[in-house]
Amino acid sequence: MDIVKVLIVDDSAFMRKLISEFLTEDSRVEVIGTARNGRDALDKIKALKPDVVTLDVEMPVMDGLEALNRIMNECPTAVVMLSSTTKEGTENTFAAMDSGAFDFVAKPTGAISLDLHKIKTELLEKVMAASRANVHKLQKNALNMEISPSFWEKYSKIDSIVSTKKEKNNKTWSYRNRKIIVIGTSTGGPKALQTVLTELPLDIDASILIVQHMPPGFTKSLATRLNSLCKIKVKEAEEGELIQKGVAYIAPGGFHLKVKKVGMSLAVLLDQSELRNGHRPSVDVLFESVSEMKDLAKIAVIMTGMGMDGAAGLIKLKQRGPLKAIAESQETSIIFGMPKAAIKTNLIDCIEDVEKIAKTIISFC
Repeated sequence: MDIVKVLIVDDSAFMRKLISEFLTEDSRVEVIGTARNGRDALDKIKALKPDVVTLDVEMPVMDGLEALNRIMNECPTAVVMLSSTTKEGTENTFAAMDSGAFDFVAKPTGAISLDLHKIKTELLEKVMAASRANVHKLQKNALNMEISPSFWEKYSKIDSIVSTKKEKNNKTWSYRNRKIIVIGTSTGGPKALQTVLTELPLDIDASILIVQHMPPGFTKSLATRLNSLCKIKVKEAEEGELIQKGVAYIAPGGFHLKVKKVGMSLAVLLDQSELRNGHRPSVDVLFESVSEMKDLAKIAVIMTGMGMDGAAGLIKLKQRGPLKAIAESQETSIIFGMPKAAIKTNLIDCIEDVEKIAKTIISFC
């Protein structure tokens, strides 16, 4: 078994000690060093060559954002950010994701979190996942990479299965049906969502519901940020609001996103029922709720993320009405878990690089 070598970067000696203790409880992890600031971190990354770096955002001398930019340019390494849930903290988190961070973990109560044990499991899971990530995909130009020749060979068998399903779907698909687009994503999702949503036209003939695995306090900032970049309106979903065409609704962190009928319209239904696949919001919960709207044609998209959230919901969507399903390719996924699980259902119509997903959505609309 390969040991994952981790460097911990935090200006607080207490936090460095706590994070080290949490991670080394797992025999698969070795903490090979710690650093007090970004400058110290750069030197130690070059010397120790860790597999993963946990990086605090707020530090003296050189903060986490500047350090991250230099890490990705000078010594590319998988980085998991530790962020606060303040307004500035959430904004810095999305800036970090743009700069190549693998993912982030929210500190429960600020810079020095005495209750850090609350995120111990999440931190370990993300460190282990980061150790398996292709670091080159995390660099700023990762989404502009060309498809390797092995891509089509890799999926030739899958595509032959999918084409059979596609013929079946085409028999029931009607472009006259009212459409709804449902999107599920996790690790690497904010950047993937930006790539897809910014390419959708203002007059798209469908409403869009999104589950991005993310804790409370971050989804509103994500929606605000995407709204500033997109032609369509993007917002955090609110309980009871009527769902409109040309609007993307992002599930609030900590709430499942569902839909309910209100006369001839659909409205947002939020609840805090039990976690599914370890998540709330869950992609499966959204997909299953939308599957009950039998008069709608559904376009489902599964993008980068750990685990298999969305696969079971995809099956429900297929059982209950017209469906077109898209999975992000392994070539552009930061983590290929969720798209891979979706592909294994044999219900995927198209496997696309992330920059081609919007065009495929539009073709189905």
